[in-house]
Amino acid sequence: MSIRAVRGEILYFRGHPEEGSAKASNDGAVVHHDDGILLIDKGSIVAVGPASEVLPQLGPDIALQNYPHSLILPGFIDSHIHLPQVDVIASHGTQLLDWLERYTFPAEQLFADHGHAVATADFFLQQLIQAGTTTAMVFATIHAHAVDAFFRASEALGTRMICGRVMMDTNAPDALCDTAESSYHESRALIERWHGCGRQLYAVTPRFAITSSPQQLGRAGELLDEFPGVYLQTHLSENLGEVEAVRQLHPHSQDYLDVYDQHRLVRRHSVFAHGLHLSAREHACLHEAGAGIAFCPTSNLFLGSGLLDLAKLDEAGVAYGMATDVGGGTSFSMLQTLNEAYKVAQLQGQTLSPLKAFYLATLGNARMLGLEARVGTLEVGTEADFIMLDYHCTDLIRRRVQRCQSLEERLFVLMMLGDDRAVAATWVNGQCVYDRPNASVLGTSTNGTLGTRL
Repeated sequence: MSIRAVRGEILYFRGHPEEGSAKASNDGAVVHHDDGILLIDKGSIVAVGPASEVLPQLGPDIALQNYPHSLILPGFIDSHIHLPQVDVIASHGTQLLDWLERYTFPAEQLFADHGHAVATADFFLQQLIQAGTTTAMVFATIHAHAVDAFFRASEALGTRMICGRVMMDTNAPDALCDTAESSYHESRALIERWHGCGRQLYAVTPRFAITSSPQQLGRAGELLDEFPGVYLQTHLSENLGEVEAVRQLHPHSQDYLDVYDQHRLVRRHSVFAHGLHLSAREHACLHEAGAGIAFCPTSNLFLGSGLLDLAKLDEAGVAYGMATDVGGGTSFSMLQTLNEAYKVAQLQGQTLSPLKAFYLATLGNARMLGLEARVGTLEVGTEADFIMLDYHCTDLIRRRVQRCQSLEERLFVLMMLGDDRAVAATWVNGQCVYDRPNASVLGTSTNGTLGTRL
């Protein structure tokens, strides 16, 4: 029988936990079961609720997997991360533009080798899964075979991923430069091959306005027009030196975002990484278009780029979600990313509640990507991507949680003290693909056992 069940504390969101005049949790935006059961069949969630209500639905042949001391959540979603930069994470001593020249571009040139691309894609996905991330928006390189390698590895694992071939035809090493035409045609072929193929989705991916000519940006806009539903991912206003370089390269544009807008790149399903140094006009443009910002706190701090003003984004109604931005970002762990996001808010006299933080890493990101009917939640009918966070993963977390009096307190402990060790298990498309050794996980109540594909 294909039906399986997991039992433990369950949390997911139906809406933003802090929107409206009162706490949205009072209106059903936050769904929490102290003792709940999730029922899965053929990769989809078919029931979720309190154990007392769901247990009577279980037949004697349904495997019930118990997760004591654990919190069951939707799989994390990462809205901005770089496949080739896994090998330059934690590289010392520079800010953005120099960091690209010194570390990133040499690492990306290695992807000319097909074997390197395949091995890195496998390793990269393993790191995501072990950190509890089941969907990510991924920059590859200019090499089409690197995108193929990533999607093949994701397809084999069963994950829902968004990826794109980088478009870059100027102000970059010769070995990494394409042309407006070659980037258009290779991207088009990849879209036809992969977008909507199973759980794989494509993002048109000009690196940023410094490395794409107006001709290339125009061709990127054509791809979006030709293939409705395809994503756009790029960088925006990450670093003040970058902003000034864009101003000099595009003197007739109103601002950085206008460079993209002139080529029809600012639209629904467009995700702009960073957005640290934006004007009110740019905020209004993003809001009107329904485009989003990927908040990358560990990267922004590590590279000294600046602090994202969440209050201004909220005031302007700009959608945003959480992102690791590995390898400028310093961890695959969304928990560590939320840790740094909280500190970024604190430095500006703002606060980031634990409920809002976990919303941004799950349903918030899914909404920004238009995927809320598929992932980022545990609603009936959605895809069964979920994780278990272990309250006993370290002695310190276990001791600290014992003193917590509420769900919000426990979430805050996890986001401040947790990392990949907190992920007891990761389920993708209804299958357990990762079971952390020595995690606090019981065996099934039938003869079944948790499996691992990694």
